[in-house]
This record gives sequence, structure tokens and C-alpha cells, in this order.
Amino acid sequence: MDKGLVAVSGGVDSTAVMLGYIRNGIDVDGVMMKLCGVDESAISDAKAACWKLGVHLHLLDLEEEFSKLVIDEFVNEYLNCRTPNPCILCNIRMKFGILAEFAKNNGYDFLATGHYARIERSGENFFLKKAVDFKKDQSYVLYGIQRELLPFVRFPMGESTKEEAREQLVNEGFSNARRKDSQDICFVPDGKYADFIESYLGRSFEEGEFCDLSGNVLGRHKGLIRYTIGQRKGLGLALPQPMYVTELQKETNRVILGLTEDLMSNRLVADNVNWLADGITDGMKLSARARYNMKESPARVFFEEDGRILVEFEEPQRAITSGQSVVLYDEDVVLGGGRII
Repeated sequence: MDKGLVAVSGGVDSTAVMLGYIRNGIDVDGVMMKLCGVDESAISDAKAACWKLGVHLHLLDLEEEFSKLVIDEFVNEYLNCRTPNPCILCNIRMKFGILAEFAKNNGYDFLATGHYARIERSGENFFLKKAVDFKKDQSYVLYGIQRELLPFVRFPMGESTKEEAREQLVNEGFSNARRKDSQDICFVPDGKYADFIESYLGRSFEEGEFCDLSGNVLGRHKGLIRYTIGQRKGLGLALPQPMYVTELQKETNRVILGLTEDLMSNRLVADNVNWLADGITDGMKLSARARYNMKESPARVFFEEDGRILVEFEEPQRAITSGQSVVLYDEDVVLGGGRII
């Protein structure tokens, strides 16, 4: 019989995954990554859940790897005036990189996580699909999984809802049943990204000019890393009308402000593209999502040089942002995605 490894966070979802496997007579162990930003209460909850289920827990100290593979990239993206999604990078390099390798090297037959998504098989092919519970769907942040890993990965929560998972744990008396979902990046729990970057690098960033699209100076900004495309709040300016960040100019150290209509665009280019399905053709009509909290919209994809893709939306999208990811869908199937440049 197969034996699996479950990535454990101390939260509701991964605990529900372990509980489901144990109830169905499937032998599993747990594995938790000890990273900078993971608090001791999460580790305690993970240990308590595994002890209650009789599951062995591997606790891997991966702080150094996480710093090199995720945090350094996160900081570098901000330094280059891009706004990254470190959760996507963590999935690619840590969960479905280091943890998947650990699972294979230690003889496990599959790696399961608490993500809300599905993997389905059709003949010899495996597909990444949206979760049944669209409100919790996390397929967007999973597009970077290497295609050859799909047969090895399991997402049991993709068929469930958060409410069902929490109710199960309450009924079974798990101490972490009421644990809240994390809302911010794990290594920046207060959400103050710029402060984290300055502390991480040990330096502050030069102030510069706010300008409008005509080059008129509107005021002084506090360093480019404190702003992102589409931002309106926190500019510290008294303006006659609402204005938004439309561009970050590294060469001139300027933040360019415009009106809401200046944020609209119907096209983007992406690199670092990862394909999860066959049959994608040049000019193919599909749907695309350019940010995690956006809905996907009808679009077409075109192939460019060096493996890049051009995505053209039928309707203009707001605040397409360099460093974020575009993910391509055929209904509920994830076709692939890439980093917006």
C-alpha cells in the first residue's frame, strides 16, 4: 500500500488532510519546514496534531535555503521595481522543490499538501484544476509546479470546503481547529514589506520625486520599494483628485502617478513560463488571471522569442504589475503561466 508524506503547517487544512488519510487507512508521515517567520505556536500545533493522529513528523530546518531561494529573490524583485508573489516562488522551490525531493529520496509514494486545488488524471495525462470551492481556489499560486511532478502530488482539500475541514477538526477535538488562516507573507507577518527589506539589507532607500504623466513634480516619495502599481493610499500627498501609481522608474528614482484610466491595459508579456498542458496554439483563446485576487478574463496567448508569451485580453485589465504572475486557464484546467515583465 502507498505511503505518503503530508506537508504540515500547523493549520486546519494540512491537519484535515492527515485526518482524511488516516481515516481511509492510508499510512502517512508529516513534514514541516522550519523557516524564518514560522512562529513557535505553528510548530507546537503541528506537533500536537501529529501526536494525536499517531503520525511521525519530520521537522526540517530550511531557513538557509528559504533565505537563498525565496527571500533573496523577493528582495531583488523589489530592488528592480517589480512586485513579486513570494508564495508562488515558495511553492516552486520549497514545497514542490525541496520537499518533493525529500519525499522521493525517502521512499514516499506521494506528497500531499493542504492547497485548495485538484489534480485529475485522463489517460496518461495529469491536469491541475481549480478547487471545487472556488472561493478558496489556490490554483493560481500552483501553476509553477513542474509538470512531471503532477502524478506525484496530491491535493485532497480540492474536493472540500474550509467549513467542512474546520468542522471535522472541531468534532475530533483538535486544538488547532480554530486556528486562523495566515493572511500575510509568512516572513513579513506585519505586512510592512519595505521595512523588512531595509532591515534585511541593512540600509535605507533614497527619496525621490512623485511626478504626473507630463513630468510635473507633485511631491517627494520615501523610496521606490514602498510603492506598487495601482497604489493610491499611503502616498502622503494632498491632490485635487485621486491619483494612482502607474510606473516606478528605477533610472530616475521617480514614482509616476496617473488617473484610474491610466492603469488600464489589455496586454502583457511574461517570461519564466511553465506549461502544464499540451495543445496550446499561437493565438489560442482562453482565460487569464493577472493577479491572485483578480477574476480571470477572456484572452488570447501568443508565443514570442525566448519562450516568452504575449497575453492580450478582450477587455482592459486594471493595474497589470511587473513581478506578478499571469495564469492561463481552459475553464477549470490550468494550462500554465509565467511572470509578468
